[in-house]
Amino acid sequence: MSNSQYIGRFAPSPSGPLHFGSLIAALGSYLRAHSQQGQWLVRIEDIDPPREVTGASDNILRTLDAYGLHWHGTVLYQHQRYDAYQEQIEQLIHHDQAYFCQCTRKIIQAMGGVYDGRCGQCYPRLTQGAIRIRNQAKVESFTDLLQGNVTVDSHFATEDFIIKRSDNLYAYQLAVVLDDAFQGITEVVRGCDLLEASCRQISLFKQLGFNTPAWLHLPLACAEIGFKLSKQNHAPAIDTKQPQTSINAALSFLGQPTVDLDSVDIMLQQAVAQFSLPGIPKQKEIVLKRSNVAT
Repeated sequence: MSNSQYIGRFAPSPSGPLHFGSLIAALGSYLRAHSQQGQWLVRIEDIDPPREVTGASDNILRTLDAYGLHWHGTVLYQHQRYDAYQEQIEQLIHHDQAYFCQCTRKIIQAMGGVYDGRCGQCYPRLTQGAIRIRNQAKVESFTDLLQGNVTVDSHFATEDFIIKRSDNLYAYQLAVVLDDAFQGITEVVRGCDLLEASCRQISLFKQLGFNTPAWLHLPLACAEIGFKLSKQNHAPAIDTKQPQTSINAALSFLGQPTVDLDSVDIMLQQAVAQFSLPGIPKQKEIVLKRSNVAT
Protein backbone atom coordinates (compact mmCIF):
# COMPACT_ATOMS: atom_id res chain seq x y z
CA MET A 1 0.00 0.00 0.00
CA SER A 2 1.41 3.36 -1.03
CA ASN A 3 2.00 5.93 1.72
CA SER A 4 0.14 8.43 -0.46
CA GLN A 5 -3.02 6.33 -0.65
CA TYR A 6 -6.04 7.86 1.04
CA ILE A 7 -7.46 5.82 3.93
CA GLY A 8 -10.54 7.05 5.76
CA ARG A 9 -12.85 5.45 8.29
CA PHE A 10 -16.21 5.48 10.00
CA ALA A 11 -16.00 4.52 13.68
CA PRO A 12 -19.37 4.29 15.45
CA SER A 13 -19.88 3.15 19.04
CA PRO A 14 -22.41 0.32 19.53
CA SER A 15 -24.60 2.29 21.93
CA GLY A 16 -27.66 2.07 19.70
CA PRO A 17 -28.83 2.07 16.05
CA LEU A 18 -27.59 4.53 13.46
CA HIS A 19 -29.66 7.73 13.29
CA PHE A 20 -29.63 10.62 10.82
CA GLY A 21 -26.66 12.25 12.55
CA SER A 22 -24.72 8.98 12.25
CA LEU A 23 -25.64 8.79 8.57
CA ILE A 24 -24.13 12.25 8.00
CA ALA A 25 -20.78 11.09 9.39
CA ALA A 26 -20.91 7.75 7.58
CA LEU A 27 -21.93 9.17 4.21
CA GLY A 28 -19.61 12.18 4.46
CA SER A 29 -16.58 10.02 5.23
CA TYR A 30 -17.58 7.49 2.55
CA LEU A 31 -17.96 10.12 -0.17
CA ARG A 32 -14.70 11.81 0.77
CA ALA A 33 -12.76 8.52 0.67
CA HIS A 34 -14.23 7.35 -2.62
CA SER A 35 -13.84 10.77 -4.26
CA GLN A 36 -10.11 10.41 -3.47
CA GLN A 37 -10.03 6.87 -4.93
CA GLY A 38 -9.13 5.72 -1.44
CA GLN A 39 -10.18 3.11 1.07
CA TRP A 40 -13.06 3.47 3.53
CA LEU A 41 -12.75 1.36 6.66
CA VAL A 42 -15.23 0.64 9.43
CA ARG A 43 -14.22 0.33 13.07
CA ILE A 44 -16.58 -0.50 15.94
CA GLU A 45 -15.49 1.49 18.99
CA ASP A 46 -16.65 -0.90 21.71
CA ILE A 47 -14.41 0.00 24.64
CA ASP A 48 -17.18 1.18 26.98
CA PRO A 49 -19.33 -1.90 27.79
CA PRO A 50 -21.65 -0.08 30.25
CA ARG A 51 -22.86 2.17 27.39
CA GLU A 52 -23.18 -0.58 24.77
CA VAL A 53 -26.46 -2.08 23.60
CA THR A 54 -26.63 -5.80 22.92
CA GLY A 55 -26.75 -6.47 19.19
CA ALA A 56 -25.98 -2.86 18.24
CA SER A 57 -22.72 -3.69 16.45
CA ASP A 58 -24.42 -6.14 14.09
CA ASN A 59 -27.33 -3.74 13.62
CA ILE A 60 -24.95 -0.94 12.61
CA LEU A 61 -23.21 -3.12 10.05
CA ARG A 62 -26.53 -4.32 8.58
CA THR A 63 -27.69 -0.71 8.30
CA LEU A 64 -24.51 0.36 6.50
CA ASP A 65 -24.97 -2.56 4.13
CA ALA A 66 -28.61 -1.61 3.48
CA TYR A 67 -27.44 1.90 2.57
CA GLY A 68 -24.83 0.59 0.14
CA LEU A 69 -22.04 1.88 2.39
CA HIS A 70 -19.77 -1.10 1.88
CA TRP A 71 -16.39 -0.98 3.60
CA HIS A 72 -12.99 -2.21 2.53
CA GLY A 73 -11.33 -5.07 4.38
CA THR A 74 -12.58 -6.47 7.66
CA VAL A 75 -14.24 -4.57 10.46
CA LEU A 76 -11.92 -3.74 13.36
CA TYR A 77 -13.41 -4.04 16.85
CA GLN A 78 -11.65 -2.09 19.57
CA HIS A 79 -12.14 -4.88 22.10
CA GLN A 80 -9.70 -6.89 19.96
CA ARG A 81 -7.02 -4.27 20.64
CA TYR A 82 -6.85 -4.30 24.45
CA ASP A 83 -3.39 -5.91 24.49
CA ALA A 84 -2.03 -3.18 22.21
CA TYR A 85 -3.51 -0.44 24.41
CA GLN A 86 -2.08 -1.99 27.56
CA GLU A 87 1.35 -2.50 26.01
CA GLN A 88 1.49 1.15 25.01
CA ILE A 89 0.45 2.27 28.49
CA GLU A 90 3.11 0.11 30.13
CA GLN A 91 5.76 1.60 27.85
CA LEU A 92 4.62 5.11 28.71
CA ILE A 93 4.72 4.38 32.45
CA HIS A 94 8.14 2.73 32.11
CA HIS A 95 9.50 5.87 30.45
CA ASP A 96 7.76 8.16 32.97
CA GLN A 97 5.47 9.56 30.27
CA ALA A 98 2.35 8.42 32.12
CA TYR A 99 1.39 8.01 35.76
CA PHE A 100 -1.39 6.93 38.09
CA CYS A 101 -3.77 9.56 39.45
CA GLN A 102 -6.27 9.27 42.29
CA CYS A 103 -7.84 12.71 42.04
CA THR A 104 -11.64 12.67 42.00
CA ARG A 105 -13.84 15.04 40.06
CA LYS A 106 -14.52 16.89 43.28
CA ILE A 107 -10.79 17.40 43.87
CA ILE A 108 -10.31 18.62 40.29
CA GLN A 109 -13.21 21.03 40.67
CA ALA A 110 -11.40 22.46 43.71
CA MET A 111 -8.38 23.03 41.43
CA GLY A 112 -10.56 25.27 39.29
CA GLY A 113 -11.83 22.52 36.99
CA VAL A 114 -8.47 21.82 35.36
CA TYR A 115 -6.22 19.03 36.64
CA ASP A 116 -2.89 20.48 37.79
CA GLY A 117 -0.65 17.42 37.40
CA ARG A 118 -0.09 16.91 41.14
CA CYS A 119 -0.15 13.11 41.08
CA GLY A 120 2.65 13.15 38.52
CA GLN A 121 4.85 14.75 41.17
CA CYS A 122 4.22 12.13 43.87
CA TYR A 123 7.15 10.12 45.22
CA PRO A 124 6.99 7.23 45.48
CA ARG A 125 4.76 6.97 42.42
CA LEU A 126 1.16 5.96 42.91
CA THR A 127 0.31 2.44 41.75
CA GLN A 128 -3.48 2.61 41.54
CA GLY A 129 -6.17 4.84 40.03
CA ALA A 130 -6.67 6.32 36.60
CA ILE A 131 -3.65 6.69 34.31
CA ARG A 132 -2.78 10.06 32.80
CA ILE A 133 -0.43 10.89 29.96
CA ARG A 134 2.34 13.29 30.91
CA ASN A 135 1.30 15.68 28.15
CA GLN A 136 4.43 16.88 26.39
CA ALA A 137 3.16 18.07 22.99
CA LYS A 138 0.43 20.38 24.37
CA VAL A 139 -1.15 21.09 20.97
CA GLU A 140 -3.43 24.15 21.16
CA SER A 141 -4.43 24.57 17.50
CA PHE A 142 -4.67 22.80 14.17
CA THR A 143 -6.08 23.38 10.70
CA ASP A 144 -9.30 21.61 9.79
CA LEU A 145 -10.00 21.15 6.07
CA LEU A 146 -13.56 22.44 6.51
CA GLN A 147 -13.67 24.44 9.74
CA GLY A 148 -10.35 26.24 9.19
CA ASN A 149 -8.08 27.15 12.10
CA VAL A 150 -9.22 25.58 15.36
CA THR A 151 -7.81 26.81 18.69
CA VAL A 152 -8.70 25.38 22.09
CA ASP A 153 -8.36 26.75 25.60
CA SER A 154 -4.72 26.58 26.69
CA HIS A 155 -5.62 24.84 29.96
CA PHE A 156 -7.43 22.12 28.02
CA ALA A 157 -4.46 21.75 25.67
CA THR A 158 -1.82 21.47 28.38
CA GLU A 159 -3.67 19.23 30.84
CA ASP A 160 -2.38 15.73 31.53
CA PHE A 161 -5.45 13.82 30.36
CA ILE A 162 -6.66 10.32 31.20
CA ILE A 163 -5.67 7.41 28.96
CA LYS A 164 -7.02 4.62 31.19
CA ARG A 165 -9.92 5.12 33.53
CA SER A 166 -10.03 4.22 37.21
CA ASP A 167 -12.63 1.52 36.37
CA ASN A 168 -9.94 -0.15 34.22
CA LEU A 169 -11.52 0.83 30.90
CA TYR A 170 -9.29 2.31 28.20
CA ALA A 171 -9.96 5.95 27.41
CA TYR A 172 -11.21 6.98 23.99
CA GLN A 173 -8.32 9.38 23.36
CA LEU A 174 -5.71 6.65 23.58
CA ALA A 175 -7.69 3.97 21.75
CA VAL A 176 -8.64 6.15 18.80
CA VAL A 177 -5.07 7.35 18.24
CA LEU A 178 -3.56 3.87 18.45
CA ASP A 179 -6.22 2.48 16.11
CA ASP A 180 -5.94 5.29 13.57
CA ALA A 181 -2.17 4.76 13.51
CA PHE A 182 -2.57 0.97 13.31
CA GLN A 183 -4.98 1.23 10.37
CA GLY A 184 -2.92 3.89 8.57
CA ILE A 185 -5.74 6.45 8.56
CA THR A 186 -4.65 9.46 6.49
CA GLU A 187 -7.70 11.66 7.12
CA VAL A 188 -10.31 11.67 9.88
CA VAL A 189 -13.79 12.73 8.74
CA ARG A 190 -16.31 13.00 11.57
CA GLY A 191 -18.70 15.36 13.36
CA CYS A 192 -17.83 18.63 15.06
CA ASP A 193 -18.62 17.20 18.49
CA LEU A 194 -15.03 15.91 18.45
CA LEU A 195 -13.48 19.08 17.04
CA GLU A 196 -11.70 20.24 20.21
CA ALA A 197 -10.74 16.70 21.23
CA SER A 198 -8.63 16.56 18.07
CA CYS A 199 -6.01 18.72 19.80
CA ARG A 200 -5.52 16.05 22.44
CA GLN A 201 -5.35 13.35 19.81
CA ILE A 202 -2.80 15.32 17.80
CA SER A 203 -0.77 15.70 21.01
CA LEU A 204 -0.79 11.91 21.40
CA PHE A 205 0.10 11.31 17.75
CA LYS A 206 3.11 13.58 18.17
CA GLN A 207 4.19 12.22 21.55
CA LEU A 208 3.96 8.61 20.36
CA GLY A 209 5.83 9.37 17.14
CA PHE A 210 2.98 8.54 14.72
CA ASN A 211 2.08 10.31 11.51
CA THR A 212 -0.78 12.70 12.21
CA PRO A 213 -3.78 12.41 9.85
CA ALA A 214 -5.58 15.34 8.26
CA TRP A 215 -8.85 16.46 9.86
CA LEU A 216 -12.25 17.24 8.39
CA HIS A 217 -15.10 17.90 10.82
CA LEU A 218 -18.62 17.91 9.41
CA PRO A 219 -21.52 19.99 10.76
CA LEU A 220 -23.59 18.28 13.43
CA ALA A 221 -27.24 17.50 12.75
CA CYS A 222 -29.19 19.09 15.61
CA ALA A 223 -32.81 18.99 16.71
CA GLU A 224 -32.28 22.49 18.10
CA ILE A 225 -29.28 24.75 18.72
CA GLY A 226 -26.80 22.96 20.97
CA PHE A 227 -28.81 19.73 20.96
CA LYS A 228 -27.28 17.25 18.51
CA LEU A 229 -29.00 14.10 17.38
CA SER A 230 -27.49 11.21 19.32
CA LYS A 231 -28.21 7.74 20.60
CA GLN A 232 -28.13 9.10 24.14
CA ASN A 233 -31.08 11.43 23.47
CA HIS A 234 -32.99 8.69 21.64
CA ALA A 235 -32.71 9.98 18.08
CA PRO A 236 -34.82 7.68 15.87
CA ALA A 237 -33.11 4.99 13.83
CA ILE A 238 -32.84 5.56 10.09
CA ASP A 239 -35.06 3.50 7.78
CA THR A 240 -33.33 0.42 6.38
CA LYS A 241 -36.27 -0.63 4.17
CA GLN A 242 -36.26 2.42 1.89
CA PRO A 243 -32.91 4.15 2.42
CA GLN A 244 -33.01 6.21 -0.78
CA THR A 245 -34.92 9.11 0.79
CA SER A 246 -32.51 9.28 3.73
CA ILE A 247 -29.51 9.25 1.40
CA ASN A 248 -30.82 12.27 -0.48
CA ALA A 249 -31.67 14.04 2.77
CA ALA A 250 -28.10 13.45 3.97
CA LEU A 251 -26.66 14.68 0.67
CA SER A 252 -28.73 17.84 0.93
CA PHE A 253 -27.55 18.37 4.52
CA LEU A 254 -23.94 18.08 3.29
CA GLY A 255 -24.53 20.69 0.60
CA GLN A 256 -24.33 18.12 -2.18
CA PRO A 257 -26.69 17.75 -5.14
CA THR A 258 -29.33 15.09 -4.62
CA VAL A 259 -29.28 12.08 -6.93
CA ASP A 260 -31.84 10.14 -8.91
CA LEU A 261 -33.83 7.64 -6.87
CA ASP A 262 -32.47 4.25 -7.89
CA SER A 263 -30.66 1.38 -6.23
CA VAL A 264 -28.47 2.57 -3.37
CA ASP A 265 -25.32 1.48 -5.21
CA ILE A 266 -26.15 3.57 -8.28
CA MET A 267 -27.16 6.53 -6.11
CA LEU A 268 -23.84 6.41 -4.27
CA GLN A 269 -21.88 6.15 -7.52
CA GLN A 270 -23.58 9.32 -8.72
CA ALA A 271 -23.02 11.02 -5.35
CA VAL A 272 -19.31 10.19 -5.40
CA ALA A 273 -18.95 11.48 -8.97
CA GLN A 274 -20.39 14.88 -8.06
CA PHE A 275 -18.99 15.19 -4.54
CA SER A 276 -17.66 18.66 -3.74
CA LEU A 277 -15.81 19.41 -0.52
CA PRO A 278 -16.35 23.19 -0.89
CA GLY A 279 -20.09 22.52 -1.04
CA ILE A 280 -20.24 21.32 2.58
CA PRO A 281 -21.50 24.12 4.87
CA LYS A 282 -18.70 25.53 7.02
CA GLN A 283 -20.81 25.34 10.16
CA LYS A 284 -20.42 23.43 13.37
CA GLU A 285 -24.10 22.55 13.60
CA ILE A 286 -27.24 22.72 11.50
CA VAL A 287 -30.73 22.59 12.96
CA LEU A 288 -32.92 20.15 11.06
CA LYS A 289 -36.51 20.46 10.01
CA ARG A 290 -38.76 18.07 11.92
CA SER A 291 -39.22 15.87 8.86
CA ASN A 292 -35.47 15.25 8.70
CA VAL A 293 -35.15 14.52 12.41
CA ALA A 294 -37.44 11.55 11.91
CA THR A 295 -35.77 10.40 8.67
